[in-house]
Amino acid sequence: MSATSNSKTHNRNERFVYQDDEQIEKPFNWAQLRRLFVYMKPYRKELMPVLLMMVIGTLTRLANPLIIVIAIDTALDGKNKQLVIWLGVAMLALYIIQWVTNKYRIKHTTIIGQKVIYDLRNHLFQHIQRLSFNFYDKRPAGSVLVRITNDVNALQDLFTNGVVNLLMDCIQLFGIVFILLFMNVKLGLAVMITVPLMFFVSSALRKRIRFGWQDVRIKQARINAHLNESIQGMRVTQSYVQEKNNMSFFDHMNSINLKSWNKASALNQAFGPIIEITAAIGTCILFWYGTSLIAADVITVGFLVGYANYMGNFWEPINRLGQMYSQLLIAMASSERIFEFIDEQPDIAEKDTAQPLPQIRGDVLFDDIIFEYEPGRQALKNITINVQAGQSIALVGHTGSGKSTIINLLCRFYDPVHGSVKIDGIDIRDVTIESLRSQVGIVLQDTFIFSGSIRDNIRYGRLNATDAEVVEAAKAVHAHDFIMSLPDGYDTQVEERGSILSMGERQLLSFARALLADPRILILDEATASIDTETELKIQEALKSLLQGRTSFMIAHRLSTIRNADDIVVLDHGVIVEQGTHEQLIEKGGYYNTLIEAQFRFI
Repeated sequence: MSATSNSKTHNRNERFVYQDDEQIEKPFNWAQLRRLFVYMKPYRKELMPVLLMMVIGTLTRLANPLIIVIAIDTALDGKNKQLVIWLGVAMLALYIIQWVTNKYRIKHTTIIGQKVIYDLRNHLFQHIQRLSFNFYDKRPAGSVLVRITNDVNALQDLFTNGVVNLLMDCIQLFGIVFILLFMNVKLGLAVMITVPLMFFVSSALRKRIRFGWQDVRIKQARINAHLNESIQGMRVTQSYVQEKNNMSFFDHMNSINLKSWNKASALNQAFGPIIEITAAIGTCILFWYGTSLIAADVITVGFLVGYANYMGNFWEPINRLGQMYSQLLIAMASSERIFEFIDEQPDIAEKDTAQPLPQIRGDVLFDDIIFEYEPGRQALKNITINVQAGQSIALVGHTGSGKSTIINLLCRFYDPVHGSVKIDGIDIRDVTIESLRSQVGIVLQDTFIFSGSIRDNIRYGRLNATDAEVVEAAKAVHAHDFIMSLPDGYDTQVEERGSILSMGERQLLSFARALLADPRILILDEATASIDTETELKIQEALKSLLQGRTSFMIAHRLSTIRNADDIVVLDHGVIVEQGTHEQLIEKGGYYNTLIEAQFRFI
């Protein structure tokens, strides 16, 4: 790759950074962990028998070395064969108990862990659906997707076995320490002298490992965001023959992700050697000091063998705890990113006193509206529009004049900085969002078709609608004929965004979807922009009856769409420059007339 190409790729990568790509500078704390474990509370009763099995299994494991001590010191001289048999039976019974308890523990912790992950993922998805448009304006879809998939998946090991294993290892470790010190304090202190050194070295890695896994999550989020963008824009990529450049950029991102993963993994794997070296030193101390105690008749051979067995069991939970700590750091890196989303509060929030909006007539008042997408940059300036129920209002102006912003305020996707939007005299900030939007239908220019059948896509407007009502809505917008020409009619399956349908056909489905919802206020945002003239003429006929008695807002540039509107509001840079009927504005010969003349000039 040339230096120029490298530079371009690097620059593009520099721009490919989003608000959520910053490393979260929160210290590791138990409060964060407790917050994560709140999701386990509903399953406390199911956890009790699991914990009981864990305790029984741990106690039987702690009893094994004691049997070895007794066997070597009292039974292996051949004088007490019956004791040897009973000790063998006891050892076998302990192993059977361990096998049963471990099997029960693993099975049920996995089930409980999956339930917790299910609840967490549901909670996260439910929460992000409540967040305002402003949240999504700042983040690509792929970056949001990675929180719900990769970051939640990263917590599976923690919940399926990590929590119970952590408790089991802690109980086993403290039990072994107690037994070692009880059997011989001096010998116990001697073999555990290396433990503080191990914890000192491993704690130094803690922060580096945590930030290492955070960096991995960030790189994966960027890859997911780019993949989503690439798939959505594949036609543009292929049209401009940019496959090589796109592949080069992806390879660059993928390489960075690989380096990040290798770095975090290398740090993570450093725990194992530290524990192994510490265990080896401890074992050397045990046999050096232990043999001197045997020579001095302070302890027996059986005692030393049993002690060594306990020492092996001592380092085993420490090793698992080291791995668990690494796992915990990975989980914390993901949980911090998850809770960052959960802590995000919607800009558009309901008041505690919000009441459902009653069935509306359709009077709408935009009262002295000022709105800013960014502080200090006004998108709307002192907008006042008074609409009577049943009227049709057309919003006209150049791109960026504020037409769609007015619609967004009416649906309460955003709130004004100053002024209010009222429906039937009620400030929409005083009612529940669901009751407001359920009475407002909207058809966008960029129509979204969900994966599923044609019937289900239309029924999305009102899920309890009958098949007959779906067909009636389709007929009303002249979509029935093209639907019936499809292989399976209304049961024809369409993929995401309706790739088997033309742009006009997708818009007709969106139109039928909105009409099926039977809203009192209907919004058409460039809804006929991609429909051919013949189809538009049919829709115009349908609109005459469909809009009867409904308040409607139309954003359109086509003269045929807006000329029959009761009132036309002409906007320029967020300001109303003209207002009136088509005939009044043409006669005035102002800004509106200039727009119309410009349109005809290019026909």
